[in-house]
Amino acid sequence: MRDVEAAIRAIAERHRREIVRLVRDRELTAGQIASHFEVSRPAVSQHLRILKDSGLVTERRQGTRRYYKARVEGLAELRAFLEVFLGEDTWIEPRPAASSTPETGADTEIVLTDPVRPEQPAIT
Repeated sequence: MRDVEAAIRAIAERHRREIVRLVRDRELTAGQIASHFEVSRPAVSQHLRILKDSGLVTERRQGTRRYYKARVEGLAELRAFLEVFLGEDTWIEPRPAASSTPETGADTEIVLTDPVRPEQPAIT
């Protein structure tokens, strides 16, 4: 359970979610990953360390380069937890966050609804 909690904390940050998407199907170096973001390389390295510590990515060293890839087992553990947590009686409805504007690039708000009373959000 501790690993799942660490994984949830790790993917709570949008840059880390995007990093997991980037390395889901292929191995990339830290520099290749950093090229996708407008943040400093040390910031990307920090995100990679958190993802690695949470069990969501693996790191392979080859010479002076470090290659990162999503850890299938970590993603499967997270998915299994979420499926049990959400259950079959809960629906997920993504919608733009209230404070979302195209300029701010705010994340999408996820709203869990009760299928018996879909007009009343269970959790936002």
